[in-house]
Amino acid sequence: MSKLLSRHHSPDGQGRTHSITPASAGWQHVGFEVYELAASQRIEFAAGEDELCLVLVAGLASIATPHARYPRIGERMNPFERKKPWAVYITRGDSCSVVAETPLELAVCRAPGKGTYPSRLIRPQDIGAEARGRGNNRRFVHNILPDTALADSLLVVEVFTEEGCTSSYPSHKHDTDNVPDETYLEETYYHRINPPQGFCFQRVYTDDRTLDESMAVYDKDVVMAPRGYHPVATLAGYDNYYLNVMAGPVRKWLFSWEADHQWINTASYAQTT
Repeated sequence: MSKLLSRHHSPDGQGRTHSITPASAGWQHVGFEVYELAASQRIEFAAGEDELCLVLVAGLASIATPHARYPRIGERMNPFERKKPWAVYITRGDSCSVVAETPLELAVCRAPGKGTYPSRLIRPQDIGAEARGRGNNRRFVHNILPDTALADSLLVVEVFTEEGCTSSYPSHKHDTDNVPDETYLEETYYHRINPPQGFCFQRVYTDDRTLDESMAVYDKDVVMAPRGYHPVATLAGYDNYYLNVMAGPVRKWLFSWEADHQWINTASYAQTT
């Protein structure tokens, strides 16, 4: 199995199904965890050096920080409802607690923080939505914590891709610290598949092919993209959702297209769809 693929496993004693750290991923910035909690189950996160973005992928929760309480937030019970999520930004140095009000699927996105901005609730009305692409390269995006929102390091977005379509495509990369043309950003993909017995494909590769991994990705798996291009392709009959977490030394999403496939963005492709 590829070292870039983290398979879903049954919840541990805390309800955790994934725990990706900079050390385990072999990089410096992104940490990512997923919890599947039963109703009334409680977890706590101690104050630390990271900033966090808690994303309610599915279910309702009450979340508290030392300065605020957010009771019974959440709305969707499944990400494929395509409603915007609820989320909470936790600044460096703040602790927080989470109590599941229903069965809860919670993503915990981490990156180094500075404590610049206070912890806050991110409501659905705070999240931008946009359709991208055309034809068999169309997808729908919720910008939970884009580079225009207040944070020190984290970038967080979720993407819905319908059956038979590609996304994170044309292939693009953000592995070079070369502002204003490109930024270095590590990235995780937390995948959901509907219906859940299906799978999608994701490839992570570089121009020189020193990294070239192709993976069959099942429901609730995580793919790590340390560098290179990282497109996703769905199969007939199965829709795909993924939650992206990115972070690097500069908090800006600047990327480069792979030249061979950039024509998918042009009118030439549009005329064929």
